[in-house]
Amino acid sequence: MHQLGEILIERGLVSREDYASAMAARRDHEGDPLPSLLRVGAVSEDQVLEFLSDQIGMPILAAEFRPQLEAMREAIAAIGAPPRWFIDHDVIAWVDAEGRLNAAGPRLHEPAIQEAIEQWAGATPRLYLAKALTVEPVLIALSGQRAALNDPARLAELAEEAPVIDFVNSVLAEAIARRASDVHFEPFEDKLIVRLRVDGVLSQRRVGGPEMFEAVASRLKLLSGMNIAERRLPQDGRQSIRIAGQDIDVRVSSLPTTWGESIVVRLLGATHRIPELTELGLTAHQRQLMLDAIGQPHGLILVTGPTGSGKTTSVYRLLSHLNDGVRKIVTIEDPVEFDLPGVLQMGVRADIDLDFAAGLRSILRQDPDVIFVGEIRDTETAQTAIQAALTGHLVISTVHTNSALAAAARLIDLGVEPFLLADVLRTLIGQRLLRRVCAACAAPDPDAEREVKAARLLPASMRTSAPLWRIGPGCKACNGAGYQGRTGVFEAVQITPTIRRAIRERKPEADLAALAREVGYSTLLENGLAKAREGQTTFVEALRVLGAGE
Repeated sequence: MHQLGEILIERGLVSREDYASAMAARRDHEGDPLPSLLRVGAVSEDQVLEFLSDQIGMPILAAEFRPQLEAMREAIAAIGAPPRWFIDHDVIAWVDAEGRLNAAGPRLHEPAIQEAIEQWAGATPRLYLAKALTVEPVLIALSGQRAALNDPARLAELAEEAPVIDFVNSVLAEAIARRASDVHFEPFEDKLIVRLRVDGVLSQRRVGGPEMFEAVASRLKLLSGMNIAERRLPQDGRQSIRIAGQDIDVRVSSLPTTWGESIVVRLLGATHRIPELTELGLTAHQRQLMLDAIGQPHGLILVTGPTGSGKTTSVYRLLSHLNDGVRKIVTIEDPVEFDLPGVLQMGVRADIDLDFAAGLRSILRQDPDVIFVGEIRDTETAQTAIQAALTGHLVISTVHTNSALAAAARLIDLGVEPFLLADVLRTLIGQRLLRRVCAACAAPDPDAEREVKAARLLPASMRTSAPLWRIGPGCKACNGAGYQGRTGVFEAVQITPTIRRAIRERKPEADLAALAREVGYSTLLENGLAKAREGQTTFVEALRVLGAGE
């Protein structure tokens, strides 16, 4: 075993199993093991650079440094070195205002690379360790890869080249470190933009040259099992990969645009833990309503909200609660987000006409007790779900509406008879996700005028004497965002006899809301503002997500 490998294992940075896998995947078993360890995802790049910097005393190039392709070309011309050498060894170079050569890269700890640079420089250069995210965009651009546009074989080769692999791995590793749910690779005429969605909010993290388009896209498509050569049609792929020592499921979507393929990578933890009911953000009253609803032998439970509002997580928690080994639970989803042991899960397949309606009809022949229909979006699915609930099954599904109470009107609009819907409906649940204030940044602030103004929107019964909160400029714990993680905000409607009668009579949503308030109902906005009053989030965040109401 390489001495460096022994040190990494001894310090707990790499497991012996990951080290063995990395060595099995490489040809040269005698050289530096770090490149292989990084490429198989056994260790994070930040850990490696900090370890090396501490060992050899070489500084790490500042994250905000943005090397330019022209500066790289000028440095290469000045010292007369072959461009291919820099590409193969992950090194960038530039000449500073003093005329001194500077070089940076993730492998500059290797003596052979240092010696080669010193020979070309003719003097002692300034050397820096650097993340792949910093150097690879320049190296990919230097290799002139746009020439590969119409050559599928060359695209496949590019996807396996070290600079491309290292760049993509570094982006994904940063996304995991920042708790991102999605990574967006967006092509434009003169640049490639990389953005991360953290706690529901997109932020730009990297900008590269247009020369990177095909190489990066090919790597991502190869990772997810997509067709590298197909650039005219949208594609979807899914794969399990290892990044920074973690097993991660990635779901990849490509979309042809004017300047190239826009690619979105959704990061799904392979060992995802479904939060408990007490961790979702429900009030005690709302939790009890949900438990009462799933305790019924049959009927329909609807969870509403836009895409990305946490509906699937809530439903999975309900299914896990029901999964007692006695009941048979079957789902039809688009797509299956996470594996639920003991639950039979089926994915929608548009290519073979397996949609929600067709899948639901097949599920009914499997003698289920509980059925989860990923979404009710058409008349046939709505009517089949109602029939399933009428014939002794407990059906849970989702609907895209702005409020829980609007779900009743949506199903009636889809052709469901009001009297049938009223008979089977048990509970309506609406939800959104709000960013939590970072405990290290937040502080009481009784003088925050915007917060005070928002607080007045709370009903008197929901006001408290607790102090208002503000968020600071951000800290290391939340990566400077001022928020860390998200919590759910819910509204839950128990279908009482009076509400059931109102649904049969097609009463408007306002009438249903008035009846629901008699049994403890409060709106999403009211519950969001209450969370802000308690210091879980801010009023500004609650109003951003939920609006100011009527």
